[in-house]
Amino acid sequence: MKTRTFAVDIDGTITENGGGRIHLDALDALRRLTNMGHNVIFVTGRSSVEGYLLSVFGGTTKIAVGENGGCITLDSNDHILLGNIEECKTALNVMKNNIDNVKEKLVFPRMTEVVLERTFDLDLARKLLFENNIAVELSDSQYAFHINSPGIDKGTGFSKIMEKFSILRDDVIAIGDSATDVPLFRLAKTSVALGNASEIVKSEATMTVSANAGDGVIEALDKLAPRLSDI
Repeated sequence: MKTRTFAVDIDGTITENGGGRIHLDALDALRRLTNMGHNVIFVTGRSSVEGYLLSVFGGTTKIAVGENGGCITLDSNDHILLGNIEECKTALNVMKNNIDNVKEKLVFPRMTEVVLERTFDLDLARKLLFENNIAVELSDSQYAFHINSPGIDKGTGFSKIMEKFSILRDDVIAIGDSATDVPLFRLAKTSVALGNASEIVKSEATMTVSANAGDGVIEALDKLAPRLSDI
């Protein structure tokens, strides 16, 4: 069987609803793919360290793209920083000074991005930053709002992994549920939107499943299994 690389989101994809609890059957299915010789790489809005630790304890490929593409972790002390957190902090200060209820979210430490509570109008913030000539990426992972450096998203982050490990687009299968996964979908030949994804996100995927989150991952892998040799 030809080796495939699965780029898999975490929150809303392999978690159960609320609290970030991992759907163990979905993780087991991803581990089995790894044992078969495929790559399973977490691409997440969480820190790349969280994604990397999940790969270690979950038994998947020990590579993680975190911070919505801003940071790649290859080992405990091996990080590739693609974003600039100082740019994000500048944007945060402008937002705090002009928009009510802009609050940082309590998360594991970030190296390249700022993470915010979903307590304000994201479009209003985009308009404000545009008027102040501050070029950053603002996105909604459904888990939080994120401020990233210009041009940073899950697609650009994962493309660095593809370059580093000579992974071809035809061999990439992306699985996710939110708007932050769309750049990753566009990078992959095959992309799967889960049942809990919005209609806009589903329209960007090459296939969809009806089940939500971890159950959707299992449904997707079941559908893909007979086609892995010719996707």
